[in-house]
Amino acid sequence: MPDKDIFAERGRSLEEEYFRKKDKALIEKMRRTAAATEARAEMGKKTGLTDPEMLQELETLGFTPETVVLLPLVPVVQMAWAEGGVTPAERSLIVKLARARGIQEGGAADRQLSDWLDRRPGEHVFTHATRLIRAMLAAPGHGDLTAEDLVEHCEAIAAASGGILGINRVSAEERQLLATLADGLKGCAG
Repeated sequence: MPDKDIFAERGRSLEEEYFRKKDKALIEKMRRTAAATEARAEMGKKTGLTDPEMLQELETLGFTPETVVLLPLVPVVQMAWAEGGVTPAERSLIVKLARARGIQEGGAADRQLSDWLDRRPGEHVFTHATRLIRAMLAAPGHGDLTAEDLVEHCEAIAAASGGILGINRVSAEERQLLATLADGLKGCAG
């Protein structure tokens, strides 16, 4: 009988350990889900977006509540990369715009922006961002930014480093991208 008690005790111990691990994993999963829901809600407040799919898309693109302020700057970054690299003049203009939009030096958004200026974001970031920006600009109370403002910022970036003596300041690639961005953002006048 004592051997049966030892085996029964060991069995109960293993069973309890199994369920403790399962409970711990479930609690952790619930915490992550709650944190993701909270992060999406915070991004919604900052962008004016309420569609859960769009908020999920922001998260999938790598945006966080701290970096979602960069969303309207994605077309400007895309314009800077139009000719294959970001020039010092373009970088300077983008950083100046970021500071004017409240992006603090050294913060999470600033670090993300710096990374984007050093390494071109994937094409999917540019493609999805345009649609998300259009929705953000159409949202009530989205702020003071308009589609026209974004296009003007893109034009300034396009002209920042091009041409000799002011001639041909905007390249053919940049002109084509400007037209594409203007079309993509059109209908968002704020």
